[in-house]
Amino acid sequence: MTETANLGLPFIDGSQAQKHVTHNEALRILDDAIQIAVLDTTLTAPPPSPVDGERHIVATGATGAWAGQGNAVATWETNAWRFLAPKAGWCVWSIDDDALLVFDGSTWTPVTTASATLDNAPHVAINTTVAGSNLLTVRSNDALLNAIETADGGTGDVRLQLSKEAAVNTSSVVFSDAFSGRAEFGLTGDDDFHLKVSADGAVWRDALKFDRATGRVSFPSGGAREMLSADRAYYVRTDGSDSNNGLSNSSGGAFLTIQKAINTVAALDINIYNVTINVADGTYTGANTVLGPWLGSGSVTVVGNTATPGNVIINPLSGGCFTATGGGFLVVSGMELRGQFGLVSQRGSRIYGTASLRFGAASAYHVYANGGSIIFFNNYSISGGAAVHVNADSGGAISAAGLTVTLTGTPAFSAAYAAAGGAGSSIIYYSNTFSGSATGSRYSVNNGAFISVNGAGISYLPGNAAGSGTNFGAAPWGLYS
Repeated sequence: MTETANLGLPFIDGSQAQKHVTHNEALRILDDAIQIAVLDTTLTAPPPSPVDGERHIVATGATGAWAGQGNAVATWETNAWRFLAPKAGWCVWSIDDDALLVFDGSTWTPVTTASATLDNAPHVAINTTVAGSNLLTVRSNDALLNAIETADGGTGDVRLQLSKEAAVNTSSVVFSDAFSGRAEFGLTGDDDFHLKVSADGAVWRDALKFDRATGRVSFPSGGAREMLSADRAYYVRTDGSDSNNGLSNSSGGAFLTIQKAINTVAALDINIYNVTINVADGTYTGANTVLGPWLGSGSVTVVGNTATPGNVIINPLSGGCFTATGGGFLVVSGMELRGQFGLVSQRGSRIYGTASLRFGAASAYHVYANGGSIIFFNNYSISGGAAVHVNADSGGAISAAGLTVTLTGTPAFSAAYAAAGGAGSSIIYYSNTFSGSATGSRYSVNNGAFISVNGAGISYLPGNAAGSGTNFGAAPWGLYS
């Protein structure tokens, strides 16, 4: 063996003359190969005026003095080019490329650059090892992404983008306790933005959901309410769906039932703003109930067709067309009420009847205040009979004053037109003009209730039969017992 295995340094033979020549040759090779830096890697011809010690990696296809030396390290020394054939694993620093290169046995490949490029690296782990599909793994107490300032050629912005393949996939950030998920936000299974929580990492619940099309916030698991910042309108149509959001007057946007609209409003904080539930022409067979007060000081109005109220018919099989209970409040206008009860107000609730109300045939009462109040502010009409038109009971109160009440078809009232029973129950019903006539008793007053007609007399109310009660007509303000 005449040279070393890796660098090819020549050995000095035992009986060799001029040993210094061999020794100096070995030193030259070490000088060429150790702590090596080359000027460049792309030249195919020697530079015209090299300086002593200058080194290059010869590019493939070299000519002239470099012909046939592709990938070799060429060094200009003592007015001649010396060539070292690299072996796999040799590393050099290329000054021109600003990169550390490694020879893989056939070509020189960048390991890194001054800008720390890691193109097509199979994985990256910082202060840890990569496991499973986590091709980027960082073990650190903190992580920082800092924007490149405009002074340094950047925009001053910084964004982290997580892009998924399709809408059904997930793009999210998960927060874990010992690698068991507890919170997650992002696009989880669709393109709406979700915020989810979990108690065990297995069962997840949507806490917040932001609709991608409207930006509206919902609370799928309950909790906080949406607070209105302006008046709002909902729409109900016979071709709608209770799966819609109710915010547009179309079959694909409107609700199918009035109760769905009421329930939707009950889940809001209406703040100081008013909500209108617009009911399109048609017949609706569901009873509708307001179960308690709205959150906020605004009002909620259900309005049908105020020009032609008979085009919007509320006709439930049982119960009230509109019932307010538990302190609820509702304004109703522009429709015809049929069925068992028209308007029902209970337990401290209020209902206001405004423009263009019509009462059709009812099996019980058109207007029933049982511990609540019902006030008419606008003219209304009666086109069908009932047991009682206005009935106040258990401290309930009904008021209509200075209005025109139009009766068509001579509706019949089997018990009385107006009935008041129970201490504290009252009907304030005076200065009204009645157009048309009715059959049945005009009134029924008992058990400490009263009906005030402001001295208009016992024949003031519609009907064709006398009323009943104690001391009726004895006081100038009305009828009482």
